[in-house]
Amino acid sequence: MQTQYIEEPTTGGVPVKMWTRGVPVEERARQQLANAARLPVVFRHIAAMPDVHVGIGATVGSVIPTVKAVIPAAVGVDIGCGMIASKTTLRAEDLPDNLGPLRSAIERSVPHGRAPGKRDPGSWGKVPGSVDDAWAQLAPEFTELCRDYPKLKNTNNRSHLGTLGTGNHFIEICLDEEGAVWFMLHSGSRGVGNAIGSMFIELAKQDAMRNDVHLPDRDLAYFEEGSAYFGDYVRAVGWAQKFARLNREVMMRHLIAAVQTVIAKPFQAEVVAVNCHHNYVQRERHFGEDVWVTRKGAVSARAGELGIIPGSMGARSFIVRGKGNPESFTSCSHGAGRVMSRTEAKRRVSLDEHVAATAGVECRKDAGVIDETPSAYKDIDKVMAAQADLVEVLHTLKQVVCVKG
Repeated sequence: MQTQYIEEPTTGGVPVKMWTRGVPVEERARQQLANAARLPVVFRHIAAMPDVHVGIGATVGSVIPTVKAVIPAAVGVDIGCGMIASKTTLRAEDLPDNLGPLRSAIERSVPHGRAPGKRDPGSWGKVPGSVDDAWAQLAPEFTELCRDYPKLKNTNNRSHLGTLGTGNHFIEICLDEEGAVWFMLHSGSRGVGNAIGSMFIELAKQDAMRNDVHLPDRDLAYFEEGSAYFGDYVRAVGWAQKFARLNREVMMRHLIAAVQTVIAKPFQAEVVAVNCHHNYVQRERHFGEDVWVTRKGAVSARAGELGIIPGSMGARSFIVRGKGNPESFTSCSHGAGRVMSRTEAKRRVSLDEHVAATAGVECRKDAGVIDETPSAYKDIDKVMAAQADLVEVLHTLKQVVCVKG
């Protein structure tokens, strides 16, 4: 298999292999990658995906394998964040000419957004029975976690199951290259995952200070196997990843039901179904060793495995099949990757530019979503070209409806 990566050595650390030919990389992101590469627990090399950009501590778009250790900040606070997509039997011609009512029906069916100081519109006011049924799969293990960490009880947990969130999370109705309708959405473990991530990141920092561990960045504090919090973190992060996966499944069911209130034609909605994390950690075997692999904004791309690589709210997205490239620890990018911070996008992009960039998409066209405008992201076609040795494209999707938090 011909490889496309650029290998960059790190002084005092493992190399960084970067799938970034033809796409921009910030100098700060390179520095973050080098910092992570200097950790003594990192195995063999770090893989940087073409959507790589600056994160908190660990770089978004990086794959970090570790030996007998995990780095909570590398997983981050949106534990288990990822994508779900379903191909339906609907065709483009089955969609109504006016897509506004379809978007409104979706917005009513899935809590989303945030309103400081008021009732959280991104949370269930009254949790529906369907959500309670799903929560029953998570409740016993959550009760055990709360026994050890009581402050988790006071998080948004059950009330956030089946909800979207804010920022770059979205729900879309898309058309593929043959006119088939797909439903796709992006979300993670919501309030409870944020609380779990934040708590253990802080505990890891305290551990490092107590043990006088010298780190290139405090946010890269890690738990080693056998340490006080290692097992608890692995258990908690595993639960949050289950929550995230189930959260997407519940939302997908509500999305399907919402569409059925607008489109009378009967349809099937899981002709092809993909549900994948892109912020998570799990044990895997690579280069003959059992290691912990943290994908911080990256998707598993084992040989034959299906994945989802979304563009921005005005660009194409892709259903892909992994090629199992061992050098990337069988991974690919999780999206286009930002080229502007949220603040910079709001400063540089006008509302008229945002409206033009999202022409033909039924979506929000107000100042509140300019930080998610297409030009805030890298060119998705260049991102895909840079990782041609990691995945093959099965379907190209173009959104016609986009719901943002």
